[in-house]
Amino acid sequence: MATSVTGRTRRRDRRRRRWEAVYGQGLKNPRLNSIVQRNIDRLEELRAEIDHNKCFKDRLAEQITRWSGSMTFLVLHALWFAAWIVMNETFPAARRFDPGFTMLTMIVSLEAIFLTVFVLISQNRQSEVDSERNELDLQIDLLAEYELTRVLTLVDAIADHMGLKVGGDPDLDELKRDVAPEAVVRELQQRKEEARQRPSKAAPLNGGAAPAAAPGARDGGA
Repeated sequence: MATSVTGRTRRRDRRRRRWEAVYGQGLKNPRLNSIVQRNIDRLEELRAEIDHNKCFKDRLAEQITRWSGSMTFLVLHALWFAAWIVMNETFPAARRFDPGFTMLTMIVSLEAIFLTVFVLISQNRQSEVDSERNELDLQIDLLAEYELTRVLTLVDAIADHMGLKVGGDPDLDELKRDVAPEAVVRELQQRKEEARQRPSKAAPLNGGAAPAAAPGARDGGA
């Protein structure tokens, strides 16, 4: 029994080494296949291309935004504010360099304005990149849906040819139909519009008062 287990282990090790020798050549990680490695390399190239095409203002805005969002920036400002306040308060009232902290308030306000502008510039740039990625994801999803529809059609035809009783499934017939993206978008917009108008339609028209009784109902009760 032990000899059989040892033999299977050796065969498995040989298969693994043979697989790494055949498919692992040129791969940074032998546990990944060539397609995954190619996709990772392509994404790295696209990211490097995006970084290379950034202009000076985008690079400056990103550097300032990254610096202002760090703990070092927070600690330095805390030390600066504390030193400013302590030094200003220890001097006599007539010798204080910032009475009422007017100068400190002005400096902090100007800094906040410029930091906000830099952050907005970085967000706008990131929004453009995210929009391009979302567009790419949408195109890939549409292509995948089209390919799956064709695969289902082909598999259904093979099943009919082999006499398998799976072609009568109504769900399969619906899945074989092409999905029109514009129809889905219009349907979602219509549902949102109906949901937005539903509360106003359900509200009473006479300011919440109970509806008046019909004339016939009043006559019948007389």
